[in-house]
Amino acid sequence: MAMSSGLVLAKLVAGKEKQTLNKLRIIKGITHISAVLGRWDLVIDVEAGSIQELTMLVVHKIRAIPGISTTETLITTAI
Repeated sequence: MAMSSGLVLAKLVAGKEKQTLNKLRIIKGITHISAVLGRWDLVIDVEAGSIQELTMLVVHKIRAIPGISTTETLITTAI
């Protein structure tokens, strides 16, 4: 079975960065977190067993964290 993976671009609520990062670090399915400069604050690498599981990870775990204000998810594909 092929894994589904993607990148979640996230904006954080000012002043909640540390608490948000601590909550993100314990979520199963997040494989890497990069702080970046620009329109987004974080690039979060995610992986799950299916697109449905990836959707649940983003919507019900990542976006549910109070310090996350906005996300955009990029699903990776084979070229």
